[in-house]
Amino acid sequence: MSHNIKIAPSILSADFAALGEEVRAIDAAGADFIHVDVMDGHFVPNLTIGPGVVNALRPHSDKIFDVHLMISPADPYLQAFADAGADILTVHPEAGPHLHRTLQTIKSLGKKAGVSLNPATPVDSIAHVMDMVDLILVMSVNPGFGGQSFIPSALDKLRRLRTMIEASGRDILLEVDGGVDRTTAGQVITAGADVLVAGTATFRGGPAAYAENITALRQGGKVLAA
Repeated sequence: MSHNIKIAPSILSADFAALGEEVRAIDAAGADFIHVDVMDGHFVPNLTIGPGVVNALRPHSDKIFDVHLMISPADPYLQAFADAGADILTVHPEAGPHLHRTLQTIKSLGKKAGVSLNPATPVDSIAHVMDMVDLILVMSVNPGFGGQSFIPSALDKLRRLRTMIEASGRDILLEVDGGVDRTTAGQVITAGADVLVAGTATFRGGPAAYAENITALRQGGKVLAA
């Protein structure tokens, strides 16, 4: 199963003084996606980056830019992030009054559409948009800051969503973000996740460690024998 697992390092944990170099380093180390956490200091209690940074980073990697919009409202910024080079735009159901319309807009921009579920957001909130989503992101921490501890109830949510995805008959990625490390990677993979977002666990140890960190996460937390 591990050969299908995709690793999406979160640049929130990268060295912000050298983001271009960091993106090139995780690309070379085997990252599948580049996960970009966009926070507005309103929807979540932190302020990170905008479309300009995404645009500046785009030339540094051909990998999929997986842009998680933790902003409200999201709709006014979809075009800007699409133009900046996002490949996947992920929004929260709580970030706007009309999730279906938001997903329609993302699709109209030629991008993949994702929906993110916070720890208290029920899986049923996306039951009626399963025909539109390309990615479902389960937050296994409360969004806003890196380095938080994994919330175990996310495992049941992943299992339920995996069942919903299989019932839909569609090729929908199931992603998990928050406290994913060598201890929890195997648990979330077993529960049905196929994309693992990892910030601290990817960037720990500096560039020389990135390849081993990514490989270990992909293998469910196990370090391959030399």
